[in-house]
Amino acid sequence: MQIELNGQQVETEAPNVAALLRERHIDAASVASAYNGQFLPRSRYESQQLEAGCRLEVLSPMQGG
Repeated sequence: MQIELNGQQVETEAPNVAALLRERHIDAASVASAYNGQFLPRSRYESQQLEAGCRLEVLSPMQGG
């Protein structure tokens, strides 16, 4: 299915956010995510199903000043 990941169209077979992060080699413990514009707590990564056309933003915290 096609989804939007960080503004890019990607093809995935991942059923949920956790599986997508594993597929993309992204460490779920070190990112914050938003699903269709809403903050998504890490506790919901396994249960949040992906749907064709959904929008997922995955952000890494930045340090410095």
